[in-house]
Amino acid sequence: MPETIPCLWFDTDAEQAAEFYTSLFPNSSIGAVTRYGPNNASGLPEGSVLTVDITLDGRRYTMFNGGPQFPFTEAVSFQILCADQAEIDHYWEGLAADGGQASVCGWVTDRFGLSWQVVPTAWMEISASGDHERWQRGFQAVMGMKKIIVADVLAAAGPAS
Repeated sequence: MPETIPCLWFDTDAEQAAEFYTSLFPNSSIGAVTRYGPNNASGLPEGSVLTVDITLDGRRYTMFNGGPQFPFTEAVSFQILCADQAEIDHYWEGLAADGGQASVCGWVTDRFGLSWQVVPTAWMEISASGDHERWQRGFQAVMGMKKIIVADVLAAAGPAS
């Protein structure tokens, strides 16, 4: 299968978003930056950032400045599967900083409007276990949280049956 690269449409702050995301995720970098030429269809000034290619922990993304026509919605989000509470805290607090908005069930919208799901791998394992009763107890706990607290989810879910 050919590689797929998400292209994220920003109004005018793709470069700032690229700097923010690469500072938050390990093993990340900014690659090529392209700029708009004269008389472009976007209406953005010549020399403005058109695209920024980034790598976030080994995965490639393209950030695109296209204007305000297509803002982000929660219809698209990125999951961050976290090994422990320290990772959850790192990503949750980083993404919520400077104008981000906490939502429910581990969802947070960053200051650029992009939605993320900050999820513990322990919860994913319960979900995949096939133990519906345990999953249901854990699910009820998750539904009552904004930032997921792993210990509380595991306590609510109880032992595997």
